[in-house]
Amino acid sequence: MSTKLSPGASGAIRRFAGWIARGSVGHPMLEGIDYWADLKDSPSQMETCFAIFANVLEFDDAGEPLNEKHAERRAAAWLYQYCTGDLPPGEPALEPWECELY
Repeated sequence: MSTKLSPGASGAIRRFAGWIARGSVGHPMLEGIDYWADLKDSPSQMETCFAIFANVLEFDDAGEPLNEKHAERRAAAWLYQYCTGDLPPGEPALEPWECELY
């Protein structure tokens, strides 16, 4: 087994970072929510967002991501809740393991 991230895993992390930086993560769930205004002075909250993405992301036997969009959605749901105080309509509550900081 390789000790490096697969190209797919590396790409998933890169895309997620890009979506966060562009303000388009979870589109359209976070449309109209300026999460940068809330996160710019709180880097630990950004850590939590990335942890949720990483904790939810699953891989196949070759190390390729299986559920990248779902992991993004769960991170976006957390951002929505962080910024508004409520979960997005129809989104289940985040499980403790999803938010674990290792």
